[in-house]
Amino acid sequence: MELLQALLFICLGAYCVIKGADYLTRGSVMLAERIGVSQIVIGLTIVAIGTSLPEFCVSLLSALTGQTDMAVGNVMGSNIFNTLLIVGCAALIVPISVQRNTVRRDMPCALLASVLLYVFARDGQMSRWESFLLITSGIAYIAYTVLDARGKQQNSAFDSANQQSENSVQEAQDATPDGQASNRSLMLFLVLGLALLPVGSTLFVDGAKDLAIMLGMSEAVVGLTIVAGGTSLPELATTIVAARKGNAGIAIGNVLGSNLMNILLILGLTGIITPMRIDGISPIDYSMLIISMALFLIFSWTKLKIERWEGGLLTAVYLLYLSYLIINVVK
Repeated sequence: MELLQALLFICLGAYCVIKGADYLTRGSVMLAERIGVSQIVIGLTIVAIGTSLPEFCVSLLSALTGQTDMAVGNVMGSNIFNTLLIVGCAALIVPISVQRNTVRRDMPCALLASVLLYVFARDGQMSRWESFLLITSGIAYIAYTVLDARGKQQNSAFDSANQQSENSVQEAQDATPDGQASNRSLMLFLVLGLALLPVGSTLFVDGAKDLAIMLGMSEAVVGLTIVAGGTSLPELATTIVAARKGNAGIAIGNVLGSNLMNILLILGLTGIITPMRIDGISPIDYSMLIISMALFLIFSWTKLKIERWEGGLLTAVYLLYLSYLIINVVK
């Protein structure tokens, strides 16, 4: 009965977290489209923050309840899951094109964030000043990305003319019942998302903790596998759907943005609220975090595209890493 209850909490919590992230992301994208920004900016910021909220809720709750290994393992496992399995599966379905600016700026930033996490956490703890540096870097990155995108739009006469036209249309729509209905939908998505996320996160963490105790698994392994996979499902769904629809900017931006948000903002804010002691994360886990991002960068750099065979290789590397974790648990 205890096992069934733990599995029920995990499944119900994952469902609430995924639906909450979906509602919040849909509302955020609607809001971003009204402001008028590009696909890659939406992916790197609004969508990435929306799909990373499950990781934030689970990591924060885990840290507050003393499960700091699970908090860090959740972020690291989610990033590895995002980079290897999500990008790999999306590229297997359809090769993904990558913008040159993304390869030159955003991917190195994500790789640097992974290295920074290792440097800060290798002594077995995350202090408040280290967490402050992470969150400051995250805010600076978001601000630069948004300001850079807005600056490019303002320098384009075509965009300026389009913006004036869109503003006129939007004003007319807002004055109609359809515009009012759109506003209600936007608010409903945001409210539902914000309500479901904390409820789902609480259920998910409680179930994962009970399951770990029953199976003799460490908090770190649970965070790297079960919790990371569950909280990364929004990214998986968003990226695959975006790739199939040809929205490569959102697909790549979502993964990169989520990885950056997970390390810089989620661990940064969590560490400021409660300093974390990290005991169960191994050097292999840190190495896999950095290697996965390095592979992503190398594959994207070659032809500004991730081919199907490269997606297959990314997926295979993740499955090998998952097998390693499972074998160590069995031992």
